[in-house]
Amino acid sequence: MSDLILTTFDWVPEMPRGLVRDLRVRWALEEAGLAYRVESTSFRDRGPGHFAAQPFGQVPWLTDGDLTIFESGAILLHLGEKSPALMPTDPRGRAEVVGWVIAALNSMDVPGQPWALFRFMGFPGESPEAEFVDSFLKARLDRMEAVLAGREWLVGGGFSVADLLMADVLRPVDRFDGLAKFPACRAYVARATARPAFVKAYDDQMAHFAAADAA
Repeated sequence: MSDLILTTFDWVPEMPRGLVRDLRVRWALEEAGLAYRVESTSFRDRGPGHFAAQPFGQVPWLTDGDLTIFESGAILLHLGEKSPALMPTDPRGRAEVVGWVIAALNSMDVPGQPWALFRFMGFPGESPEAEFVDSFLKARLDRMEAVLAGREWLVGGGFSVADLLMADVLRPVDRFDGLAKFPACRAYVARATARPAFVKAYDDQMAHFAAADAA
């Protein structure tokens, strides 16, 4: 039995399925070919054990032997240390990957999350708040478009955990057509999500929650 255990919710509502962040970890594990198993924690009843592993009552967390790691970015960096499929072995390449991982979590996810959330919840588009979020996201996408127009992946050595995370951060924006005016960004997300490891991770997450419905 594998020492790598990914813990996610036992069930979530329909809307966030395919976007729950255990998908990032599943994807990384599949890219790296690392053996793992999935365990569940209650979505409705988040008890002391859950908060001990994930202080904010979220998912996922990863158990690796006697280590418990929470926050998807931290988990991805941990897995990057285990596989050259996720992170280069040379110092320059590793530094570039880490930089882009942090950029995905900060420079892109900070404007992308509220933008997508407004659309998830059906907020009206005509408001000062919505206009600010729109302009904030556009400014960041302008920069990503300039970067991605000249390269296939973020770091020269090929696909890495930085691409996995950046593509996943951009997926909710793309879901609501927010990349329509950014063809390089849209093509990048399409390339990343066409990878067999993503397809399997996505299908496995959807099957996990569907099994909870059936139960």
